[in-house]
Amino acid sequence: MIPDVPYPNATNIRGAPGAQLAPVASELIKEDESEVLEFLAQRPLHTAIMTGLIRDNGLESELNRGRFYGLRDVAGNLDGVALIGHAVYLEARTHAALREFARLAQSVPRLRIILAEEAITKRFWDYYACGEPANNCRREVLFEARERASEIAAAPQIRLASLHELRAVTVIHAALAFAESGVNPLEMDRAGFRRRCQRRIEQGRVWVWIEGAELIFKADVISEAPEVTYIEGVYVAPPHRGKGYGRRCLAQLSRELLKRTNSVTALVDEQHHQSKDLFRRVGFKPRANYQTIFLQGTKAGRSQSVRCGTF
Repeated sequence: MIPDVPYPNATNIRGAPGAQLAPVASELIKEDESEVLEFLAQRPLHTAIMTGLIRDNGLESELNRGRFYGLRDVAGNLDGVALIGHAVYLEARTHAALREFARLAQSVPRLRIILAEEAITKRFWDYYACGEPANNCRREVLFEARERASEIAAAPQIRLASLHELRAVTVIHAALAFAESGVNPLEMDRAGFRRRCQRRIEQGRVWVWIEGAELIFKADVISEAPEVTYIEGVYVAPPHRGKGYGRRCLAQLSRELLKRTNSVTALVDEQHHQSKDLFRRVGFKPRANYQTIFLQGTKAGRSQSVRCGTF
């Protein structure tokens, strides 16, 4: 996947004459958008987050909470794309691309999350941390569903959240984020976190089941495209676990999404055996191993949920 080969680039020479040639990444701009989307579409299952951000916001937007960089081969073709800012998301073809993206990430003071396929994350971390071990990391499984679970009873109670339910959604999502990373976004950036939750509701990306004032089920669509839709933050309130609500709601959500996408994916903590069983019962299949590294905060405990999201 990431060939360890020499990476000559005659236009980017570092050091004295005769020194090893090294590639240099450049910031991607609006004019690169179609090329970048075409590059990411070669592996849509693994690039859904970056693809979704570009489709929603464009390459140059504060809403991405970082900057997109690209690295090219000697022919000028993209060899890697990364979003570097609040989080690092990677799609790289060579070790040289990972090394260069790691160099750029070292200059970002508020970097919090590194997320990619396990082999890519580990190699990137070697370059980024110069051999220091990662103290706060998590192994995850990428699950995918391509067929509707027609045999599972419907859950007509789930629907898109409204802005009237912003507070309930924000509180639950903040709790999930804290349980996952040890960082409470309502303490770090209350206004910004609330705005991001509000925007996702306005986009029609938050699905809920609410009875009275109680939020029973929640799930967030992080990225939606014809090829792949990626979901996070699948949550069932503790008093209602073990009643089959999670299975019915997840199946219903998948049926709705598969009407307009070829594939629904989610990342599940490898240690959350109940969550993995839930996805399997709904028809999701494991496709790859991922690794997330948290750079700030310590895990306060594992919540019974899928990833909290990229807030």
